[in-house]
Amino acid sequence: MEGGSGREEGRSSAAAATAGGYGHGPPWVFRGSALYQLHLVKAATARAFVPKELRLVEAFGYTLGGMFLARYDDSPAGKFDELVVIAGIMWNPPTSCAWAARVLVNSAEACRHGRKEVGLPSHVATFSQTEAAALRNKPLGKSSGFLSLLGMRSTVSKQGNDREIEISETKGSSTRHLCNISVPLNGSHKHKWMGPAIRMSLPSFSGQIEDHPDLLKYSCQVECRVRPVRPAKIWRPRTPEPQECPDGKISSKDSGLLAELDAQKQTVLVLLSKPILALEFNSLQMNVDAPKIVVPHSKKEVRYSST
Repeated sequence: MEGGSGREEGRSSAAAATAGGYGHGPPWVFRGSALYQLHLVKAATARAFVPKELRLVEAFGYTLGGMFLARYDDSPAGKFDELVVIAGIMWNPPTSCAWAARVLVNSAEACRHGRKEVGLPSHVATFSQTEAAALRNKPLGKSSGFLSLLGMRSTVSKQGNDREIEISETKGSSTRHLCNISVPLNGSHKHKWMGPAIRMSLPSFSGQIEDHPDLLKYSCQVECRVRPVRPAKIWRPRTPEPQECPDGKISSKDSGLLAELDAQKQTVLVLLSKPILALEFNSLQMNVDAPKIVVPHSKKEVRYSST
């Protein structure tokens, strides 16, 4: 997280290509609420996602990652939910930039835009309350807490004042359970302290995916009311490990599936890392700038294309 980030002069070809994205050019504006949670992530786990030419910001074998769980009530793609899994932060002298390991959204349009225009590892997913939580919950009279903003009916768990969200990736007709997140409920917005109003810039690297092979950098300009909250609890689903082919050989198709399963597993490891701070963003307005192509010359120097 940075306090500010200067705008580089010029616009890259990638930025120019975004003029038609979401029906209009950047900056793209998103409004809603979010939970921003920072974790201590093992550097070895983060490096599974980070390009080799970028240098990880780390100390004692750990970097700073986490998640950004948001519900947008107004955006170029309309209402949708988003989970950004942050692997860690990279050096970008004199500051640093975040790197997203995986982005989950329940909007096909938002997924397409994230991949094609911003170079994010976006995937379509479902966000739903688990049946187990629903069985032991009882309804409340009014909506409450952050998860009421995720479009779920208000309930309070007998085992704690939390709400459970089940997140599953979807591809075609198949669905794969990724994780469960239990987010604390903190009372209705009408009666709770919303925190001070702040402005900040969140710069990030992206790209180097099939849809965008270039290394990119973009920035999110955030205005919101922010306050600390109890960290969300995250746990992995119990799913069987992938089995080897009967003849002991793995086809290129199977190899791609195993690589994807491994990426999902590493993503869950990031989410399961130790949380150190959780912030609730209310009255959120986030302006996302067009990405610029980054020309890496070494791990100590990163330059930007002037085209």
